[in-house]
Amino acid sequence: MKKLMVLCALALSGCAQITDYEQAVKTPAPATLQGNWQTNGPQHGLVSNDALASLVISPEGDTLDCRQWQRVIAKPGKLTLFHDQYVNVNRQLRVMPLNVEGGVLHYDGLTLKRVDRLTVECQQALDAVASQPDAKVIQNIEPQILQATFAPSTQTTPAPQPETSPEPAQAGAK
Repeated sequence: MKKLMVLCALALSGCAQITDYEQAVKTPAPATLQGNWQTNGPQHGLVSNDALASLVISPEGDTLDCRQWQRVIAKPGKLTLFHDQYVNVNRQLRVMPLNVEGGVLHYDGLTLKRVDRLTVECQQALDAVASQPDAKVIQNIEPQILQATFAPSTQTTPAPQPETSPEPAQAGAK
């Protein structure tokens, strides 16, 4: 019930009035929010039972919302404190509240748990954000599972060698 009231308050409080990403003030993340968060198992808020969602929150307040299934979609953003509630504002101006209860992060209809390490694809997306600081979305990363399934084989099969017959015995050889 508390979550519903917070969401309603955010919706009515003018959170949607952010019309410019630069308008949102980046807020350093408290220790309870910092780190790498990831879904575990099927989630109603994801497109497939096999899909994963990750959220990276840096100590400085930079965020990366990374979703992966048949492709990777990563959206950079920043943490903002709005009416005593932490929210993630991405560069597409989507505003999503963050709530941690008992070590579990509730975010965008998902339940995420803290993990030590990002998936390879989300780490690649995080690296891509550094090289594309103004990108609203990073979408040029192919999931490893598809690389393994559809990538051309790098193994080469040796070409067949012509058969050779044993050399005839030399006359006079003992």
